[in-house]
Amino acid sequence: MEDIEANAIDILSLDPSAINIQPVYDDRASVKKRQSVSKPFYENSNIGMNFDTKIPSTPNINEPTKVLSESKFVNMFRSCASYIANHRGSTIVYHVPGEFLEHSDFADLMDDIALTWLLGMKIVLVVGCKHQIESRLSSFMPTTPNQAKASHTTINVRVTNLSTLRVVKEEAGYARFEVERQLTRALRLHRVTNQGGGNVISGNFYSAQPFGVVDGIDYQYTGLVRKVDVEKINQIHQSNDIVLLTALGFSPSGEVFNVNSEALAASVSGQLKAKKLLFLTNFRTELTKQNANQSIIQSMRLKDARQLLNYYQIEIQKRGYVSINLEKHEMKKKKKKKKNGKINGHVDEDKPVKNNDLRDPHVLGTLLKLGWSVDALEKGVKRVHIVSPTNGALLNELYTRDGSGLLVSRDLYEGIRRADVNDIAGVFDLINPLVQAGVLVPRPKNQLEKDINTYYVYTRDELIVATGQLKRFEGGFAEIGCLVVHKDYRKGGRGDAILGFLERVCVRSGIESVFVLSTQTMEWFVERGFREVPVSSLPPSRQETYNRSRRSKVYMKKLSERFIDEEELIWDR
Repeated sequence: MEDIEANAIDILSLDPSAINIQPVYDDRASVKKRQSVSKPFYENSNIGMNFDTKIPSTPNINEPTKVLSESKFVNMFRSCASYIANHRGSTIVYHVPGEFLEHSDFADLMDDIALTWLLGMKIVLVVGCKHQIESRLSSFMPTTPNQAKASHTTINVRVTNLSTLRVVKEEAGYARFEVERQLTRALRLHRVTNQGGGNVISGNFYSAQPFGVVDGIDYQYTGLVRKVDVEKINQIHQSNDIVLLTALGFSPSGEVFNVNSEALAASVSGQLKAKKLLFLTNFRTELTKQNANQSIIQSMRLKDARQLLNYYQIEIQKRGYVSINLEKHEMKKKKKKKKNGKINGHVDEDKPVKNNDLRDPHVLGTLLKLGWSVDALEKGVKRVHIVSPTNGALLNELYTRDGSGLLVSRDLYEGIRRADVNDIAGVFDLINPLVQAGVLVPRPKNQLEKDINTYYVYTRDELIVATGQLKRFEGGFAEIGCLVVHKDYRKGGRGDAILGFLERVCVRSGIESVFVLSTQTMEWFVERGFREVPVSSLPPSRQETYNRSRRSKVYMKKLSERFIDEEELIWDR
C-alpha cells in the first residue's frame, strides 16, 4: 500500500505547459481514438452513438446479428436516459458561427438542435456572421490603419464604420433567415401534431452600447452587450418556442451596433443563468496531455482553463473583447525554443518548438472559444461545451458519456483539500460518532496522525464538514474509506462532492479502479455506480489485511473522467 502522491498544491490542476492543442484532420480516426480513451463502467456495453452507421436497405436474416443490433440500441437508449432527464427543462444557449451556414452538415445540425428541443431543452440560438462579413469586405475594402493596429492588440474586434455596418446588416439578415429556414423545417419534422410551440422567434431581446475609443482607436459602430431582456426570453420559452439572436444590437436611442457573437452568447447565457452554453467551432482540435499515452483531455475545470489562457497571454476583458500580449507571448516562445532546441550546447534555430503556435488558426480559434467559455462560467453558467461540426457530434456530446468535445465547468470541489496534522482533532470528532455506532472501524488519534496524508477534508468557514481517505494499491487500484459528512450538512451534496473529488484524484494519478468496504452504507455506493464484487477481486496486499470477522462487503467501480462528469451532472443540478 502507498499514499497517492500530490506534490502540487492542487492535485487536480493541469499544467498548461504540458497541454498540446492539436489540429485534427481525420475525423473518423479521431472519434475512434476518443472513444477508446473514455470507456463506460458497465462491462461489455461500450455505449456511444455511432452516427455514421448506415441502416441496411434489406432485412438481415442473421438472427444473432439482429439481436446484437437490438441490444446496442437498447443499451444506447438506456445510457442516454439520465442525460435526457437531467437536461429536460433546462436552458441551453447554442453559438453557431457563420462558417456553419456553408457547412455540408448544416441541415443535420439544425435537425440535432431541433431534437434537443423535442427532448425538452429551452433553446437560445446565437448565430454569427463574421465569416460572411470578412468575405464581403476582403473583396472591395482594404484593411484600414486603425484595423491593422487593432489586430495586434485585440482579437475579433472590428472597426465598424457606416459602410461596414451596411454589410453587417445584410449578412446578419442572411444568417438569421438561413437558420430560421432550416430550423423551422427541422422543428416541423420533429413536432408532434398536438404539441404546442416550436416556433423560431427573433427580435430585439438585448440592448447594445458603443464599444467606444480604446487605445486611441474609435470603433464607431462596434458595440457591446448592454442588457439582456431575460423576462421576455423566459416568456418565449414558456410558450415552448426558440429564441434566435444575431450580432446586431440596438441602443435605446435607436442606434444599431455590430456585437461580437461569442461575447453575446456568453452574456446571454450568463444573464439567463443557463445550465449550458455550447460553442460550435469550425476548428477541429484536440487537447492532449504531454505524456506517453498522449491522452485526450475531455473535461477541464474553470481554474485550469484560466491557467491555459494565461499561459498563452490571452485575456477576456470585462468590456467584452479578447486581448493578447503578443510581446510576452513571443518572449515565452523564444525561451521555450531555446529550452527545447538545445543540441550539443548550441541552439538549433531550425528545430520547431514542440508546443503550440498562436499563428496556427486552429490553436488560436480553440483558445478564443476557451476564453469565451471562461467568460460565461464567470457570469454564472454551469457548464460550457466546445464541439466541432462532425455529423452527430452535438448529440453525442450532450447525451452520451463518451462525448465528442471539450467540457469546461465551474469548480465543484472548492473547499476540499488534503488534510494535515492540524486537522487530526477535527477528523476524529467527525468520525467518532460513526465509530461508536459500529459503522466505521476504530481510528485512534495516533493512527490518524500516522495516516493523515491519506485523508482529504471538506471545510466551510474552517469547520471540517466532510472527510474521506484514499489509499493506493498495486495493479491500478485505490480504496476510498472513512467517507463521512457532518450530520448538519448531509443534504447539500457534500458527500457526492468529496467522492467525486477523490475519484478525480484517482483518474489524475492513473488509477483505473476504486473500491470501498462497507457493512451498512452499501446502497449509497451502489446508487453511485459501484458494484458488489468478491473479496478475491481486491488487490493481493488488501486481501491480506481484509478483516474476515467483520465481513465487510466489497464494492468496486471502474473510473473514467467522462463517467465522473456524468455523475456531477446528476448531483450538481
